[in-house]
Amino acid sequence: MKVPFLDLLACSAPVMPHLHEAALRVLNSGRYIGGPEVERFEQDFASFVGANHTIGTGNGLDALIIALEAAGIGAGDKVIVPSHTFIATWLAVTRLGAEVVPVEVDPATYTLNPALLESAMVEGVKAIIPVHLYGLPAEMEAILAFAKKHNLFVLADAAQAHGATYMGKPVGAWAPSAWSFYPGKNLGAYGDAGAITCADAGLANACRWVGNYGSPTKYVHDTLGTNSRLDPIQAALLTERLKVLPAGNAQRQHIANLYTAGLCDDVIKPITPAHMQHAWHLYVIRTPKREALQKHLAAAGIETLIHYPTAIHQQRCYAPMAAQWGPLPIAEELAATCLSLPIGPHLSDDQVTHVIASVNAFFNH
Repeated sequence: MKVPFLDLLACSAPVMPHLHEAALRVLNSGRYIGGPEVERFEQDFASFVGANHTIGTGNGLDALIIALEAAGIGAGDKVIVPSHTFIATWLAVTRLGAEVVPVEVDPATYTLNPALLESAMVEGVKAIIPVHLYGLPAEMEAILAFAKKHNLFVLADAAQAHGATYMGKPVGAWAPSAWSFYPGKNLGAYGDAGAITCADAGLANACRWVGNYGSPTKYVHDTLGTNSRLDPIQAALLTERLKVLPAGNAQRQHIANLYTAGLCDDVIKPITPAHMQHAWHLYVIRTPKREALQKHLAAAGIETLIHYPTAIHQQRCYAPMAAQWGPLPIAEELAATCLSLPIGPHLSDDQVTHVIASVNAFFNH
């Protein structure tokens, strides 16, 4: 039985007629930058994630960079980041000329460990980026308390957390957040797209200006901005996808429940603390036998991926700075043992059962 890791056409199938209508609506409008389609999605998404404002961007990395720049983060500043995440979290800081201060994650949840923050509070730290990794919220209450104590700007990297909640509230209600709508995300566009959400109107306006050539008014440029805006056609398509996101997330939760109940204890399975609602962008298991298990699953027709096979501090692009950080053993251990199983609305129960049986068979033999 074939089990693809991701099938974008299958995920789009329930809304494909509406996607066609939305694309044609934009094409026939003659409005290809900004306009009502972008405004509609920004309003709908802000409401969905518990924020007052959404600012569309060209992609998720731009969302991180723009939000940090709008908050005044720049050269010479330091920003606390998790040791284990997608590299975009670190790149946003580095691209602004600031320095990352890596803090190890909790090996049980894979998110930033609040207990380690105080020891990371070196001179020059101005911000902190918690990441809701794989769809599980970071411990925002403790992180925000730490940030308030030290007067730090908090920007959540929510690229994998569409629909996740923390203490009963959408993660976007807790802090300014950067989002990615990369096609493989729970809420995926049909190309690159991203957004920033926040409660504060001043920060929202600053983000809009930075992403629009530093221009609050046409031909008036108050800052050295960039050009990163959400395309109307992507906004229109995302509006349709947003309508079915709760159903898609419910199917992800169903699959996660099957995996958690059915997989043997030879693998370390993800957990969800009681005060969190996981978005299940990824279902990540851990085993020291990862390569052999991945090869076994491939032979059974099951596609898996590794998020992420090389710890960021060991990437070549960060080699000049690596010595100052020293070893980050938790990040290195996760990079060596994590394996992502297929999850998403494209899967049937039979396919999930096949994955479970194949994983268990590997360890039984």
